[in-house]
Amino acid sequence: MTEKKIKNIFITGPISPTFISDSIAKHNTKTGIGAHSIFLGQVRRDVINEKTVGAIEYTTYQEMALEKMHEIREAIFEKYPLTCMHIYHSLGNVSAGEISLFVFTSAPHRKAAIDACEEVVERIKAELPVWGKEVFEDNSHQWKQNKTEN
Repeated sequence: MTEKKIKNIFITGPISPTFISDSIAKHNTKTGIGAHSIFLGQVRRDVINEKTVGAIEYTTYQEMALEKMHEIREAIFEKYPLTCMHIYHSLGNVSAGEISLFVFTSAPHRKAAIDACEEVVERIKAELPVWGKEVFEDNSHQWKQNKTEN
């Protein structure tokens, strides 16, 4: 049995709309795919304690994070009949309004693509050792707390 290569999911800075559209366009020749599900995580301009978030600075222990992402990826491929899955996460500074997470799942049918995409996003938020420092417009900062949303 050959092990899959651990993929680097990290991009320095925001994930550009051009990168996202190019990634989607590359799949038009894969005619066995019937559905794609895409999640884009965007930095919000939140107001916290009367301070406005201008950006998030993402950091990680890259080797540990890539190992964990590989585990998540393998578990998702075992659970869902996916054709492919692409995940990209920003490191460094990402301004409000910019994309910091891009998850793209593809399958023959929509349910698998949608369910897998949702589970990947939830597992990334819960398990991936990536930290975000909210940088306020006055240049002060605080470490971001991930909240579970339904």
